[in-house]
Amino acid sequence: TAGLDFMAQRAAAGKRGFKAVALNTTLSVKLRQKIRKTESQNVLGLIEGSEKPDEVVIYSAHWDHLGKDPALPGDGIYNGALDNGTGVAGLLELGRAFQQARPKRSVLMLAVTLEEALLLGSRYYAENPVFPLNKTLANLNMDALPLIGPSKDVVAIGFGNSELEDIAKRLAALQNRVLVAEPQPENGFYFRSDHFSFAKLGVPALYIKTGFDHAEKGKAYGQAWMDTYNAKRYHKPSDEYDADADYRGLMMDLQLLRDVGLEVANAKRWPQWYPKSEFRRDERGR
Repeated sequence: TAGLDFMAQRAAAGKRGFKAVALNTTLSVKLRQKIRKTESQNVLGLIEGSEKPDEVVIYSAHWDHLGKDPALPGDGIYNGALDNGTGVAGLLELGRAFQQARPKRSVLMLAVTLEEALLLGSRYYAENPVFPLNKTLANLNMDALPLIGPSKDVVAIGFGNSELEDIAKRLAALQNRVLVAEPQPENGFYFRSDHFSFAKLGVPALYIKTGFDHAEKGKAYGQAWMDTYNAKRYHKPSDEYDADADYRGLMMDLQLLRDVGLEVANAKRWPQWYPKSEFRRDERGR
C-alpha cells in the first residue's frame, strides 16, 4: 500500500545509519484480550549463618517452565529437564553442601517461579525480600546448565560487571578452567534470567555455566552440542531427562558455584560492582 519493497527495506535496516521511512498510511486494529488470574509460589530454603545470620548470600534457580501445549503431537509437555531442571537440582545439592559447611553468613536457596514470564518470581522476591537488600551480599544464579561435559572454559554471562568474577576466575583456575565472556552478548542473556532482578536493584550477581571448549573433544564439539540443543530442545517438549548425558561439566560448575558462595559468605569484605558497571549504585547503604 505504501509502495515500498519490504525485503529491500529490511536489508537497508540491517545496515548502520538506517533511518526510518514514513509509510504515509494508517492502520485500524481491534484487539481481544482474555485475562486469567492465578497464583504461583517461590520456594525458599535457609541455611542460617554461624556468626552473621542477618547477612545472606542467595543462590537462585527457576522451577517453572511452559506447561503443556495440547496442539503439539505426543504428550506436549514442556519438561524443562535442562531448562531449568539442572538449575533446581543444583540448588538442592548446594543446599545439602552448605548444611554441612555452615558458613559465617546465611545462605538462601531461592527457587523462583515465573522466570519464563518476565522474571516475575525473582522480581517479586527482590522487591519484597526476606533479607533486606542492604544485607544481601550477592546472588549466584543457575539457569539451564549445559550438559556438554567437562570444558576448559567457564562462561560468565554479562562478563565484566562485578568482583564476583575475580573470585570465580581464581577458583576456576584451580579446576584448570578459565573464565571467559559469553560468545554472543548481543542476545542479552544477562537481562533474561533471574539474577537480573537483583542486579538492577544493586546486588552483585553472577551467572556462570559450562563453556564450549570441551576438554577432550574441542570447541567444535561444544558449539555443535549447544547448537543442537538450541535447535531441537530449547523450550520444546523434547527437553527431557537423559540418563546418558555427560554430567561432568555440570558437577564442575556446581563445585565452582559452591566455592564462590562459600568464600563470599565467609569473607570480611563484601563483593562490589566494578566502577564502570551500569548496575553500580549505593542503594544498599554501603
